Amino acid sequence: MSARGRKASLPPADHSRPELLAFDGLIVRHCNTDGRVKEYDFSALPVAEPLQRSLAALFAARCGSSWTRHSTSKSIHRLVVGFATFLSQQDQPPRDLDELSAALVKRWWLSTRTTAGGRMQFSSVSLLLRGDARLQTGPVVEELARRVSDLPSTRQSFNEADFDQVKLVARRIFRTALLRIEDNARHLERWRDGEFAADSHDWKLGEALDLLARTGTLPHTRRPAGQMALVGRYRRVLGGAKSEVTWQRLFLSRREATALGVLLMAEYGWNLSVIDRALISRATADPGMDGHPTYRIPLVKYRRGAGRYYETENVTDSGADSPGRLITQALRATCFARALADQLAPGIDHFIAWRTYRSDKTTGDMERPPPVGPIRFGVSYDDASDWAKKEGLGGSPFQRGRRTVLAVERGERAQHSQETHDRTYALPDQRVQTAAVPVIAAGAASAVRKARETVKLAAELSEVRDPAHAETATADCSDSDNSPVPASSGGCGASFLLCLACSNARVHADHHPRLAHLHQALAQVRSVLPPAAWERDWGDAHARLGDLKNTIGDGGWRHALARITETDSEIIDHLLTGELNP
Repeated sequence: MSARGRKASLPPADHSRPELLAFDGLIVRHCNTDGRVKEYDFSALPVAEPLQRSLAALFAARCGSSWTRHSTSKSIHRLVVGFATFLSQQDQPPRDLDELSAALVKRWWLSTRTTAGGRMQFSSVSLLLRGDARLQTGPVVEELARRVSDLPSTRQSFNEADFDQVKLVARRIFRTALLRIEDNARHLERWRDGEFAADSHDWKLGEALDLLARTGTLPHTRRPAGQMALVGRYRRVLGGAKSEVTWQRLFLSRREATALGVLLMAEYGWNLSVIDRALISRATADPGMDGHPTYRIPLVKYRRGAGRYYETENVTDSGADSPGRLITQALRATCFARALADQLAPGIDHFIAWRTYRSDKTTGDMERPPPVGPIRFGVSYDDASDWAKKEGLGGSPFQRGRRTVLAVERGERAQHSQETHDRTYALPDQRVQTAAVPVIAAGAASAVRKARETVKLAAELSEVRDPAHAETATADCSDSDNSPVPASSGGCGASFLLCLACSNARVHADHHPRLAHLHQALAQVRSVLPPAAWERDWGDAHARLGDLKNTIGDGGWRHALARITETDSEIIDHLLTGELNP
């Protein structure tokens, strides 16, 4: 059943799927999910006939089970042709798969591993070959089962200025078309309501628009030389016979439909295949009390695999800058093309519909929506490339634009898994990497601050000094023979700055002035050293002194600062210059 609720027509009673292998096992027929058949001639491969048959049989098995789209079989067939070409260039090409050697497979891998396309050829064709019963065990299979990692992606997102330029060009083209179609639609509505006097200029223009809306074309006559010409009555009222003043009054052109596709990509992050096959977005039955329509957008993503092709998105048109406004505009711009297509072939439900210059021109792509009369649907790769070339934008903007939307502007996935988003879109992108530098640096600095906050004073606080303890530059030591940092000659080998980190150390009131002075001195050193160097050499000591300050309290710390002596200052100076370090 179609999306409009009409029952699909049944195939003829004698219908059956075509045989996968034909013409003595050398022609493979692949039937896609739309019931269209594409043939692949394996007799054209530059290898011996037994190997041609083996490859055809493996290919046919996948066509009958795993592959549902011609795009898949076409890409794999192209890779098989590359593999066969490699074999044909060897001194002794194998006549069949059982003559493949591990050395030959390894040579093939070495010839393909330097490029992304070559790696795809090796991994895809190897998977195909491993379906043969003769390639289940042995050194050849071990070589075919080699794990192939992807090369780093060279495709990058647009910079901000370039992407703004792409959107500006697309917006200008589509908006011009939308205003033109809406203006002529209003004139046609007034004509149908009988507002114009019969045979007036406006009435004749309305008549021409009505013919265009119902048939997609206008009457033509054949001139003596044989060429077709627009009837004079309509040529005069429309201002000529060019498409700009005739059928483009109600229909988008190929260029304008592609511009709409670019805007859909920029707004929603859809890739070109999704845009090409997008179905009509319909407003919900109850748009809510505010009257703003909410569109349910059906999307098709064949690469997800059978059973997971479809998903929907909901967007609301609540104003000029709302996500759903573009859907409203797209429906208005394509309304006449979609209505004509439904009239000619009921049940057509494609979202992007436009009129072609030449209705007799067909395409060999059997997976794109088929044309209906002069109406074409979607946006193809050729449409995108030609559009970018004519607009002076270089290559197709869809892949780079989608990466820009998902990885940079939105930073979230769309129609793919989180793993794919991270691995394919976000992590390899230079703009994402550049934007991540300050975020990573801030996170590292925050982690360091948190770590510093956990650095505590390990020395014990005592009321008075114990005469049995040995005095150091920062504390008294209760057991230097059991130091956590023993010296090679015995005793303690640690810096005096580490005394506060040792449980053998004892700190009493007489140490407070000296340690308060050290705390001040380290803060002053911080202003003249690079942050990384200060953190490395003095950060922990400063954090432990801060813990001591919190333990003593502000009053006790101020009292300690007031009791600093010249001896304290000299000892701290020698400590900071390294003269007291072991």
